[in-house]
Amino acid sequence: MIQFIRLDHVLMCIPEGATAQAREFYRDVLGLAEIPGNHPSGAIWFQIADIQLHLREEAGSSYSKRHPAFEVANLDEAKQNLASKGLAIEYSSDIDGRERFFFRDPFENRIELLQFVD
Repeated sequence: MIQFIRLDHVLMCIPEGATAQAREFYRDVLGLAEIPGNHPSGAIWFQIADIQLHLREEAGSSYSKRHPAFEVANLDEAKQNLASKGLAIEYSSDIDGRERFFFRDPFENRIELLQFVD
């Protein structure tokens, strides 16, 4: 049996030629710290709590419901912050014990933020 320890990183694809726009969105809009380095395939890496987000240019695009989900300390504050920056907030089905919402980055990647509740 495989004993998984934790989520290490998530890779999301962005359109070819969009690295500068991705850097601006993830660093300046979401406030993530970029991990410097010469990463494989020209990827840019960001730190989110104890995991990494990797973004890499790739040809083609597909509007999908696939997504990473990140737990946050205060979901209402996160929602207000993103909405104030013009991001559309999306909702989905309810899940017992957690509140959540979704938004999309400029490349149509779907991202979930959640907070566990009693």
